[in-house]
Amino acid sequence: MNKPITSVMAPPAPRGLIEMKLPIVMMRDILLKTIFRSNVEIVADIAKAICLPVPVTQELVDLAREQKLLEATGTLLANSGGSMGYQLTDAGKARAHDALTQSEYYGAMPVPLDVYREQVERQSIRNIQITRDQLTGAMGHLILPPELLDNLGPAVSSGRSILMYGPPGNGKSSISNGIRDALGDKIYVPRAIEYAGQVITVYDPIVHSAAEEQVDDPNAIRRSSNRYDTRYVLCERPTVVTGGELSLSMLDLVYNPTARTYQAPLQLKSTGGVFIVDDLGRQEEPPQALVNRWIVPLEESKDILALQSGEKFTVPFDTLVIFSTNFHPNEIFDGAALRRIFFKIKIDGPSQQDFLKIFAMVARKKKMPLDEKTLVHLLKKKYPTIDNEFANYQPVFLIDQMRAICEFEGIPYQMSPDLVDRAWANMFVKQEAIAR
Repeated sequence: MNKPITSVMAPPAPRGLIEMKLPIVMMRDILLKTIFRSNVEIVADIAKAICLPVPVTQELVDLAREQKLLEATGTLLANSGGSMGYQLTDAGKARAHDALTQSEYYGAMPVPLDVYREQVERQSIRNIQITRDQLTGAMGHLILPPELLDNLGPAVSSGRSILMYGPPGNGKSSISNGIRDALGDKIYVPRAIEYAGQVITVYDPIVHSAAEEQVDDPNAIRRSSNRYDTRYVLCERPTVVTGGELSLSMLDLVYNPTARTYQAPLQLKSTGGVFIVDDLGRQEEPPQALVNRWIVPLEESKDILALQSGEKFTVPFDTLVIFSTNFHPNEIFDGAALRRIFFKIKIDGPSQQDFLKIFAMVARKKKMPLDEKTLVHLLKKKYPTIDNEFANYQPVFLIDQMRAICEFEGIPYQMSPDLVDRAWANMFVKQEAIAR
């Protein structure tokens, strides 16, 4: 599959402490805490631990030495290419302890929020242009009507919000995942960002899929390392999927009172990617309240977060938001909310022709021989009882049921009118009163 047309510029590596745009005391304390916690001694290892170039790290080490917080061990470490080792002085250990009581954060130096904004613009999801072939390739495992792709393509390329609605079991979740796959390229995700002296961790291995790092050939004349700021992780464009568990509190900064650090909310972790709200209307929060929370981000491409102190600040909102619901939009939103969702796309059940295509594709995949008599029985006897309302999930359900029956009866996989009747009985629950 061809990749989307995009060119993500890597964040440049800082060349000196002045380019870091972080408080000197903060950088020094993270250095001391990292040395204390990670037990690293040589500058190359320290640089790797705090994700800075060696020259910048050396500059920071020299600063700490001037303040009598670090000292050279006086020996060249043989297993480190003869590099000088460093250790914390007693004053350095005391300062590290004191800094840890203020914040347990150590390791990768954070990226200032304003610097991160610049990178968000470089790799904005709105910079992506997806062609019909790319979207079709990502949806290749789905049988979709051409007019659906006509609507999806412009929606995805715009990077604006999408509402997909329609009866359950027709592939809204699969289409959302296909949209994610169509994006295809990679962006740079900060390990942590800094605002007002507070550290907010962003990179999350559960959300972010890191790309393989290129390892330099030690004999190569040109090295590829330091090509970009290693405070970032090169990742696939992120996708956050939430369902009935989504609550408004999950869209706020998460403060850890023990570590005294913050974790980015879900929508900030999904920056540059896709945020899928599945099964909208099944959450404890009313759908209107959830959408109201998105009004400012969707309209102004920025979100408002708050620190423990109550101070509010804005962060970039560069996310393709996909709402998926089984309810009609007019049942769960008012007109103002609907206006703020840029694209509304109805996902209907398949036509009879497409249903048969899906049925045949699933049967082939699951090694279930097709039987014409059974298909005629299904279409002429069973579907009229539900007004011929076909759904994408039904072929998988019916074939899995027939497979289970065959396995139980000890017979080869096969379909018959009788087996379809038994499978059909499990697909719907008969409406009846139950004595209690």
